[in-house]
Amino acid sequence: MGFDFEEAGPGQVHYHGHRDRLRNRFREAGADALADYELLELALFSALPRRDTKPIAKALLATFGSLGEVLAASPTRLKEIDGVGDAVILQLKLMRAFAERLGRHEVRSRQVLGSWSTLLDYCRTTMAFEDREQFRILFLDKKNALIADEVQQRGTVDHTPVYPREVMRRALELSATALILVHNHPSGDPSPSRADIQMTKTLIDVGKPLGVTVHDHIIIGRDGHASFRGMGLM
Repeated sequence: MGFDFEEAGPGQVHYHGHRDRLRNRFREAGADALADYELLELALFSALPRRDTKPIAKALLATFGSLGEVLAASPTRLKEIDGVGDAVILQLKLMRAFAERLGRHEVRSRQVLGSWSTLLDYCRTTMAFEDREQFRILFLDKKNALIADEVQQRGTVDHTPVYPREVMRRALELSATALILVHNHPSGDPSPSRADIQMTKTLIDVGKPLGVTVHDHIIIGRDGHASFRGMGLM
């Protein structure tokens, strides 16, 4: 279990000047001038006011692989890193919440089909690094504007149960006329399975007589994404 140390130990005062230099680089040159570990250590300053955050930031990235995976990691796994306690975990989860809210706002403020890259960025932020499958639905109105974004089901590392009648019942409740289906593959490979393809066809067939169109089914993985419409699967 990690701890947040409040008192500086011998030899730790060196980081005060480093913090000032890092803050100044960020102010003057922006985020692009900082490496990922530097952005992460900068973000942890407030959580660990009396500790050098550089080794913690580097250990987090070395363990989880990327900023996205650090932010998505479970509290249990995060606490395996020396120096990571409740204050650091709260800061990381807050950062992720900001990223998701910002992405959701960008999607809501635009016509979804006309801002595909924004939609994909949002889906990657919210789902790409989850360690369990989740099935998300974007409910759209007649102008393809977003009505609601809901996670319908959460499953295991390689399976999520989907109930087509429940999906369509919710679409009718929201007066949605179109859907975009999204789910993640924790394995990292976004290639659709036979079950993914069959489930999508079933949802299309169930929605047709109800006047609900399935625009696309997107699979999100660490290594990219797959679009059923782009692959000619619908």
